[in-house]
Amino acid sequence: MLSFKSQCIRTVNMSDGQTKTDVILIGAGIMSATLGALLKELVPEWSITVFERRGSAGEESSGEWNNAGTGHSSLCELNYTSEKPDGTMDIRKAIKVNEEFQVSKQFWSHLVNSGLIHRPREFIVPVPHMSFVQGPKDVAFLRKRYQAMAAHPLFAGMEYSEDPVKLAEWIPLMMKSRASGQPIAATRSTAGTDVNFGALTRMLFDHLQSRDVAIHYNRQVEDLRRSSDGSWDLKVRNPDNGTSERHQAKFVFIGGGGGSLHLLQKSGIPEGKGIGGFPVSGLFMVCQNPEVVQQHHAKVYGQAPVGAPPMSVPHLDTRFIENKESLLFGPFAGFTPKFLKFGSNLDLIASVKPHNLLTMLAAGVKNASLTAYLIKQVMLSKEQRMESLREFVPEARSEDWRLMVAGQRVQIIKDTAAGKGTLQFGTEVISAADGSVAALLGASPGASTAVSIMLELIGKCFPQHMPAWEPKLTEMIPSYGLSLAEHPELIPGIHEATSRTLGLDQAIE
Repeated sequence: MLSFKSQCIRTVNMSDGQTKTDVILIGAGIMSATLGALLKELVPEWSITVFERRGSAGEESSGEWNNAGTGHSSLCELNYTSEKPDGTMDIRKAIKVNEEFQVSKQFWSHLVNSGLIHRPREFIVPVPHMSFVQGPKDVAFLRKRYQAMAAHPLFAGMEYSEDPVKLAEWIPLMMKSRASGQPIAATRSTAGTDVNFGALTRMLFDHLQSRDVAIHYNRQVEDLRRSSDGSWDLKVRNPDNGTSERHQAKFVFIGGGGGSLHLLQKSGIPEGKGIGGFPVSGLFMVCQNPEVVQQHHAKVYGQAPVGAPPMSVPHLDTRFIENKESLLFGPFAGFTPKFLKFGSNLDLIASVKPHNLLTMLAAGVKNASLTAYLIKQVMLSKEQRMESLREFVPEARSEDWRLMVAGQRVQIIKDTAAGKGTLQFGTEVISAADGSVAALLGASPGASTAVSIMLELIGKCFPQHMPAWEPKLTEMIPSYGLSLAEHPELIPGIHEATSRTLGLDQAIE
């Protein structure tokens, strides 16, 4: 296992021009920001260096316009629940995601209470989360889902209604001029949030910089190789002047979003073999007309179209960005071979290697219908997208909405018990056996559950330190190591404390 001596390196420049440091984080997104913040709390003496290919933090998937900003807590996402063959509702994934978001809120509260980040209202605000369905089959599903979830302590306070009058109170913009020909229903939870992950990422990196973390923007990590002593040598290019730099670290985290797969492959670790990636782009319709925006205050999720990937669940969201309220509808899926929004059209083909070729080919065969769906989505006109929007907002006018390209996601392709070339929806930490390097692959609900994901990574890569770190982890995250579902007595206190610290108990002005 990776071993850090009590006397840490502190970043030093060697005579051969190589820089040595304890930890290198690749990518200045929410994941690297979260891992850096956790490590600085656990072992402040460790030196950390960050390399980011863009000119500032949070420009890719973490950017506020590159994701929906939903604090994923399973309050509205129908794809986190499913009906079992016996007719009962399976809410296990919903419970898991909700618990992970509670962990994120606890860590953010710790940072605020400790004065390490400030003004939480700039990155998180209360916004009701709702599910909305139409038609007898989906209404029956939502009713059963509500009954299962409302009985669980994590989802206490959730409301359900099939009454058009009540729904008009909750979502007036969506109910205006709505035809009454089929049954409709909705659930509502006032515990929901809108999260500006771009703002949070920048806050965390400001904090890290104040703690002597070296952050280098406009730096492209081109290669990494294991050295004879078990550490990692990185080749880093400066695009501004074309020069290359050499850096060495005991531990490397590859948190470059879609770009992580390429670097994981270059590391050569066995754990990275046989893994491929499938890029999916997203587009949203955005409205900033105050007359329209003020009529809707919620994040409302519906059912995904047949054949659509889970990340294409349609939703109409209230967003708070730079103190301005907007509405966002989508996502509309698209396809580009780029693995990053600011990536290369050669990204996909460059990721195909001898060790994952059969896996990628199998995925192509198995997901032909998904490919056809993406092609159809790419070909949609604005008016066709407006027709989809009008299923949510019957009176939507084209002149009030503009199309926006959001972030790029790369879904994991790997061989599983379900078969060869299985497309995975979610996030996964891939780490070397000795814990010296780790990469994060995948997408939603990533950012919302970043703290839990990085705690998983820390446990995998630094198991020898965990006994000494557990008191601090419990101080920062009171529910650390516990399942809230198994300890419901903790839930009210955690909800009250995080809501108070993060300002979620205060009305939006």
